[in-house]
Amino acid sequence: MSYFFAIAIPYAAVITSVVGIIVRVSKWANAPVPFRIPTTCGQQKSLPWIRSSNLDNPHSTPGVIGRMALEILLFRSLFRNTKADLTPGPKLVYGSSKWLWLGALAFHWSLLIVVLRHLRLFAEPQPYFVTLIQNLDGFFQAGLPAVYLTDAILLAALTYLFARRIADAKLRYISLAADYVPLLLTGGIALTGILMRHFYKVDLRSVKELAMGLIRLHPVVPDGIGILFYIHLFLVSTLLAYFPFSKLVHMGGIFLSPTRNLANNNRMRRHVNPWNHDVKVHTYEEYEDEFRNVMAAAELPLEKG
Repeated sequence: MSYFFAIAIPYAAVITSVVGIIVRVSKWANAPVPFRIPTTCGQQKSLPWIRSSNLDNPHSTPGVIGRMALEILLFRSLFRNTKADLTPGPKLVYGSSKWLWLGALAFHWSLLIVVLRHLRLFAEPQPYFVTLIQNLDGFFQAGLPAVYLTDAILLAALTYLFARRIADAKLRYISLAADYVPLLLTGGIALTGILMRHFYKVDLRSVKELAMGLIRLHPVVPDGIGILFYIHLFLVSTLLAYFPFSKLVHMGGIFLSPTRNLANNNRMRRHVNPWNHDVKVHTYEEYEDEFRNVMAAAELPLEKG
């Protein structure tokens, strides 16, 4: 069933992922946001002599760009996050949650570098930046083939994020299958990739021939590809197909979040809901003209004589 696992499943996974992401992003993009609803963590821009927070409560486009950059690249809101514990007493204590921030940051950046490294399988000749990434990632030369630093960091971060959900009783109580599936799939992909690189070798030329054929829409399944590669490819395809239906799609959703991508200039300009319907009103002047005689007979005060 090599054609099924090497051609049919990857194509189906890519189509499902692309169509699913387009549908979800389109729904978010078409959602009406008539008012400014950014999350605020600092002083808003108001009077000139009051110092405002340009990153935590931006009032201009440059401030929004800086805030989004810190959020996307460094997970700034997660860095500021705190955890709550109920200690004997009982007493509610708030503490730092920096280990979660560090684990999430290590996981995402390592995964990005691993994905960029794999671009060498889909391009001929190999892009220069991919070669540069490989050299920097494998600078810690330990045996042949070289051990990539991001492989170890990725596995360590995945282990921490998974163990955290198991060890913490509060987190384990609110965790669903959707919280474990991405971690298990990504962990399986990382493990099979490391096994293929260091223990059960596969023919990289055959793998690249298959990858180039898939990209060019002329797929060919070469001989000599082991079953471990098909397991690896199946797990990757499963993750791709699962991506638009899971929480992982926050990768695109963060760019369309009105709590992050809007400037908080509510004190600088008035925002009127453009979807408000015209309402027919009955003014007091019209009311008085309509009931003038009755009001006069009742000796009620009149605006007009």
